[in-house]
Amino acid sequence: MKKHAWRGAVEVGFIVFLFYSNLLMGEFERSGMGQKRGLAWALRDILTAANFEIAAITALIGYLVIEFLRTRF
Repeated sequence: MKKHAWRGAVEVGFIVFLFYSNLLMGEFERSGMGQKRGLAWALRDILTAANFEIAAITALIGYLVIEFLRTRF
């Protein structure tokens, strides 16, 4: 059981990491303000409670879908 819990935590953490890295890259695109205001501003802009809530919920849903597909096929 511990093995499944660790694997789930790692997979959910990786999905959250991908979510935040995508947001950070968006801040430095052509239209983003990250280029003008810097990295510290971009991190403050993306590290919000709302973004964490979205990341956690979607990571959990993503993990459940992948786990379902993994056991089904």
